[in-house]
Parts: sequence; C-alpha cells; structure tokens
Amino acid sequence: MMEGIGRWLRDIVNIALIVIALGVVLQILFPQALVFISADVTGNLIGLIEKFSGAGLVGLIAAAIVYAVIQQK
Repeated sequence: MMEGIGRWLRDIVNIALIVIALGVVLQILFPQALVFISADVTGNLIGLIEKFSGAGLVGLIAAAIVYAVIQQK
C-alpha cells in the first residue's frame, strides 16, 4: 500500500517537474505567447532560488533536500 502511494507521489512530482521545465523553456522562447498562464514561471523560480540562498545554512539544507528528492528515482 505504501509503495503504491510512494510511486504515485513520485509520478506526480515527475510530472510537475516536466511541466515546470516546459514552462521555463516556453517562457524563454515565447515570452508574449504565454499570457494565458498568468504566471511568471522563471520569476517564481528565481525567487525560490533567492529565498534558498538568502536563508543561509537552513536554505542550503533545504536546497540539498529538494535536490535529493528530485534525484531520487
């Protein structure tokens, strides 16, 4: 049961990462064409990175945890 839930959550995270990457690429290639999304994907990503870097050691640990979760297959 827990393996099924873990696999399901892993699939959702993988899909979310693909959607984020696609949003970044599309926003870079076609900045005016993504008006319908009403979200600044690259701006939000940069803001997240700034929050991690501005938090010192805690931000570094949080970034390491996020990286480990993303790299886990």
